[in-house]
Amino acid sequence: MNPSISTARKSEVNHHDAKFHATSYLKFLRLAFRLATEGTWTFYVWMLVLTCVFLVGAHAWATQVAEGMVVTGMTDHVSWGLYIANFTFLVGLAAGGVMMVIPAYIYHDKDMHDTVIIGELLAIASIVMCLMFVVADLGRPDRFWHMLPFIGKFNWPISMLTWDVIVLNGYLLLNLHICGYMLYKRFLGETPDKRWYVPFVFLSIAWAISIHTVTAFLYCGLGGRPFWNTALMAPRFLTSAFVAGPAFIIVVLQLIRRMTRMNIGPGSIQTLVAIMRITILIDLLMLGSEVFVALYTGGAHSTAIKYLFFGHGELKALVPWTWVSLAFMLTAAVLLMRPKVHDHLRTLDIACMLAFVGIWIEKGMGLIIPGFVPSTLHEWVEYIPSAAEWKIMAGIWAAGLMVYTLLLKVAIPVFAGNVSGKTSGIGNQTK
Repeated sequence: MNPSISTARKSEVNHHDAKFHATSYLKFLRLAFRLATEGTWTFYVWMLVLTCVFLVGAHAWATQVAEGMVVTGMTDHVSWGLYIANFTFLVGLAAGGVMMVIPAYIYHDKDMHDTVIIGELLAIASIVMCLMFVVADLGRPDRFWHMLPFIGKFNWPISMLTWDVIVLNGYLLLNLHICGYMLYKRFLGETPDKRWYVPFVFLSIAWAISIHTVTAFLYCGLGGRPFWNTALMAPRFLTSAFVAGPAFIIVVLQLIRRMTRMNIGPGSIQTLVAIMRITILIDLLMLGSEVFVALYTGGAHSTAIKYLFFGHGELKALVPWTWVSLAFMLTAAVLLMRPKVHDHLRTLDIACMLAFVGIWIEKGMGLIIPGFVPSTLHEWVEYIPSAAEWKIMAGIWAAGLMVYTLLLKVAIPVFAGNVSGKTSGIGNQTK
């Protein structure tokens, strides 16, 4: 064979392949846009409600930027409030998505493998909300550039805050790559190349644990805040994450099963329930251990815990939050112990919602605020979130739910095989 003819043939094939992939990717993007913007009337009502809530929150945030942090309930004594409380919880929610990845890829759970995309997309939406809450907490968001590597003063590796920036953004990029690659290959009807996603999947498992561990170290590394100076901080963060994450995903899986044609195998929910049964008991055990040590031995650490559970004189703003959280967690634990609870969907839904809200209070108002009350000067200044903070919080949650809804709208039809490149007229033409 003439070498020049062979070279020309290879060049022609490579050009054809490049043209095919460029064309198919554009069609994939057009399909994704169509899937994300078309739906039933319930979808449009849902998105309209979320948009309205988001706009209310955006207006409140614009007012905060214009008038300053004086519109919030935060002070010099309590400098972290509702925003950082939600940030802490959402980091755990993002890490909780790994509870679908581990059974799917390490233990080869087929049911979980078919629905693992639900947890990975939750991680993306959660990290987006985390970043939005950090921006909301900045009095001057235009100074965010100080945290950018090579542009601002990053102070890495000395600052734990810079470690948090790295792990959060790294986790976001990992999940974007995994989800994007898997969906695009499903769209083309091709078998994904394991070299391009399996290493990243296993990396994301370790990374998910690291994002919550680093966040815990960010708090317990502050020596001037005795309430956070406990070696149980990181383990408690992880166990609570592995309660809240599966709880949210179980509810989402049930909604998907009722509202779409995606096949949700019973094994997925059963596995997540089994995880919750163990982790919620471990979380309650560690909470009880911390309370016992603080109340029995006394010391600086016990002052904040006593305030958290019983208040200080007339200062009792956190007491209702604490007991409601404890009641929700105990009730959820009892309900989850019911034999074959995964067959009793109403009971399971109630248990998941109670656990989710209980963890939100425990890792939010029950963790962040007592770290500042009393202050390092032993002054008692309570914190009560302002209306502006509640509006901004609601707006960010609405934005995150919109992101998650749109991601699911694209992923479910493609992952379930209802739409593909072949149905779009671009089958494997390179053969």
